[in-house]
Amino acid sequence: MALTEKDARHVAQLAHLELTEEEVKRFLPQLDSILDYMQKLNELDTTNVEPMAQVIYRAAENPALRSDAPRKTFTPDEALSNAPEPGADCFKVPQVIEKE
Repeated sequence: MALTEKDARHVAQLAHLELTEEEVKRFLPQLDSILDYMQKLNELDTTNVEPMAQVIYRAAENPALRSDAPRKTFTPDEALSNAPEPGADCFKVPQVIEKE
């Protein structure tokens, strides 16, 4: 796919990572390799492959799934009790806007 250093820095910026020149040079071929592999996977014909909900277990056997039953939930005050900056019944988070 031939990514550039600018592409690697853009991905790092989206992930809020500060990379050194050495790290950019080390990670660029790795990121390029991952994207090349994903492109190969995208070329596979999956028209006759049924979607799978769970790869390892069938749904009834999966120990990670719990029964769908009502449970007590947090009140807004309980949920926000440890928030660094709570808002009006919500969590305040930094604004995320893609920069050019």
